[in-house]
Amino acid sequence: MSRFPPAPESLWPARLALVSVIGLNLSLNEALTAGPTWLLPALETVLLLPLSVLRSRERHHVIHRRQRPELAQPVRLLALGLIAVLYLTNLVSLGLLITGLLNGSGPAAAGLLAGALNIWVTNVLVFSLWYWELDQGGPLRRGQPGTMLDFAFPQTTLPQLAPSGWRPEYLDYLFVAFTNAAAFSPTDTLPLSRRVKGLMTVQAATSMLTVVLVASRAVNILK
Repeated sequence: MSRFPPAPESLWPARLALVSVIGLNLSLNEALTAGPTWLLPALETVLLLPLSVLRSRERHHVIHRRQRPELAQPVRLLALGLIAVLYLTNLVSLGLLITGLLNGSGPAAAGLLAGALNIWVTNVLVFSLWYWELDQGGPLRRGQPGTMLDFAFPQTTLPQLAPSGWRPEYLDYLFVAFTNAAAFSPTDTLPLSRRVKGLMTVQAATSMLTVVLVASRAVNILK
């Protein structure tokens, strides 16, 4: 058995999720965006490009056992900052959608349904990125000794169910975010730390507002 931990997971699934969120923002009705439709996606892209380059460089150093602590912390802060911008952007869109419903000034019924679905999917993707970035110190530290567990996956509590050395990757966190948004509660994966319990509460509340207050109202309008 190798005395080194396995190489960190690929960053591409999370990058695709980030690009998908930016694309969803661009596709929103302008009535559901703060300013021109392109403005916030442009800001998000400006943050994503250097983050992608720096995170790739950091991953290269980890693979070759050349740790760069002076690089890791700024990159992590940039990643968390980008995810926060994505969430705030989605929260503003949800607020505008609810305001439009109350004032009767929002998009037409079909536009309400499309906007609600867009916001719900964005909510899932954004929180999957939160969980992926926070758990066990992030994707480049996950699986290393001494990292704090934020989630108890079935494979970590029952290691006989998984291959030796198993660790969660982005798709596992996407599943956690999807089930939390759909069921408004954790399913097979339990939150352990207070920070992810708080995040899961915020995600479930955002999803509930979208589904119960917005989507159901849009369906009533269609009737």
